Amino acid sequence: MSLDVARAALENYHDVTVDDDGALTFAHGGVVCAVQGLQLDEGLDVLNITCVVAWDLPLEQDVPVRVAMGAGEGLFGTPRVIRGEQGWDVTLRYAFPASGLEEKAMGTLLMLVVSSAAGLRAELTAQP
Repeated sequence: MSLDVARAALENYHDVTVDDDGALTFAHGGVVCAVQGLQLDEGLDVLNITCVVAWDLPLEQDVPVRVAMGAGEGLFGTPRVIRGEQGWDVTLRYAFPASGLEEKAMGTLLMLVVSSAAGLRAELTAQP
């Protein structure tokens, strides 16, 4: 399955943990990421990467507006802002059909996503 290719690709860059449910977890630039896979149909594997960009950002900061206005703007991933009990939490998700991707291409795609997440984190956590 494509999750095996993703694991091999990610291990070129990061220490990867395989969770009990088969998800891959790793960290990049202070961003914690998880990759999950599913087969929608025969020959159609889909991978989903979720990155926890930042958490407990001060509520006084207008994080939703900053994200909506393009903070950390990248081509790979959709950011989401959630008001948590302690502050703003920000995630970035990206899902893609992964069938047929070889290790090098998979690694490039996954690193583009996590680099976008790390860029968003850097922008949101930078001191004013």
